[in-house]
Amino acid sequence: MLTGPLSRAARALVQLTRERIAARSGLAVEAIEAFERGLGDLGEDEKARLASALEAAGAVFIPENGGGAGVRLKFTRSETRRIATLEGEGGVVADDEVP
Repeated sequence: MLTGPLSRAARALVQLTRERIAARSGLAVEAIEAFERGLGDLGEDEKARLASALEAAGAVFIPENGGGAGVRLKFTRSETRRIATLEGEGGVVADDEVP
């Protein structure tokens, strides 16, 4: 479930102003500001539109899993390719002999 603090964190991660995310979600800037500051609430449809706009910009919402809900950036295609390359480069797997 999208909360004001999660919305604010996601917006910071994707580096979008309230004005830009308002234009992308079709919501009023004032409604987003009030929601993020805890001074107002959005309807379920409005929260879904805001979350969709943030996800389209690169935010990934992490559901509550006992440690709290969160948000992170999704990997780009080039980052995904680099990770796959690095994971496939290894040799024989063994324990490190680090004291």
